[in-house]
Amino acid sequence: MSDASLIARVMPSVGAIPREVWDGLAGDDNPFISHDFLTALEDSGSVGPGTGWDPAPIVIEDASGTPMGALPSYAKGHSQGEYVFDHAWADAWQRAGGSYYPKLQIAAPFTPATGPRILTRHAAYGVPLLRAAEQLCASNNLSSAHATFVDPAQMPVFEEAGWLARSDIQFHWTNRDYADFEDFLGALASRKRKAIRRERAAAVQGLTFRHLSGAEITESHWDAFWIFYQDTGSRKWGAPYLTREAFSLLGQRMADRILLMLAFDGDVPVAGAINFIGGSALYGRYWGCTQDRPFLHFELCYYQAIDAAIARGLSRVEAGAQGPHKLARGYEPVQTWSAHWIADPGFRAAVSDYLEREREGIKADQMFLGERTPFRKD
Repeated sequence: MSDASLIARVMPSVGAIPREVWDGLAGDDNPFISHDFLTALEDSGSVGPGTGWDPAPIVIEDASGTPMGALPSYAKGHSQGEYVFDHAWADAWQRAGGSYYPKLQIAAPFTPATGPRILTRHAAYGVPLLRAAEQLCASNNLSSAHATFVDPAQMPVFEEAGWLARSDIQFHWTNRDYADFEDFLGALASRKRKAIRRERAAAVQGLTFRHLSGAEITESHWDAFWIFYQDTGSRKWGAPYLTREAFSLLGQRMADRILLMLAFDGDVPVAGAINFIGGSALYGRYWGCTQDRPFLHFELCYYQAIDAAIARGLSRVEAGAQGPHKLARGYEPVQTWSAHWIADPGFRAAVSDYLEREREGIKADQMFLGERTPFRKD
């Protein structure tokens, strides 16, 4: 196959692509690159005009017009909502007289969860898709293209295309065929096991908890969660990324892939955490509360996620970005990956040198953290 036999198109939105076409390329393992998720963001105004996230999905077709691959890509006017920080790169390029923005972002917006970024059933179309992204940048004077939280299995494709590799660390919980939470605790050192039991006992005191999915989730539940989300979003980002309508649309389109955990004080919901259910993982995304209770964040976001993953036979829990505090709670350091294409050769060389040094530091950090997990050392 040659690139000349393909036609690349930049579509105005994921919604402009038939659902069966997009999901046929994306597969059904990862909820965040599904047609339902990405169009909910578009239709709710969470991405699109005025947000700095302008949908620009790239599709390549063969000579017969059949879509063979796609990239979930966005023209970005800032670096917010990405969780892979390139603000220093932007500042350096601006000081050198360049314009870092706009840039191209290949990602699931506002979602620091690893997944496929090259959507195709045929490996041979990976590099042509990346070439199409590079051409889009060149044709529209975009400084760079960035694919974030890339499935490690796809990194060789980016490297084959000459993109720069960057790594970081998240903390994931791994299900080692545990029968239940107590079975998991049995794998921990005694001191850590006792500490987690104390935290759980303190967190649940006076509260009841409900796990909701599918038709169990109502608009009143979304109203409650919106209050929690706004509180957390305003403290973390200044303003929430998602609109209220986004939650309603997610509930309408993919409720069976959502696990909403709510804590109640009597009949009043006081805290909540939203998780998305993948083919092999539970993905924790947002949480918030209206009552400040000790360890409630750990209970809803980490421990009950473990309970749910074990019950559903899922292999891991990905509880979001950052958070070394997760280490003491059984979440282990895992390397995450991003890939970057930079148009200017001099700027590219500087970033490449920086990334080489950064990777050594990340590797050392992962080894250091890996030696400090709470698991028994026998």
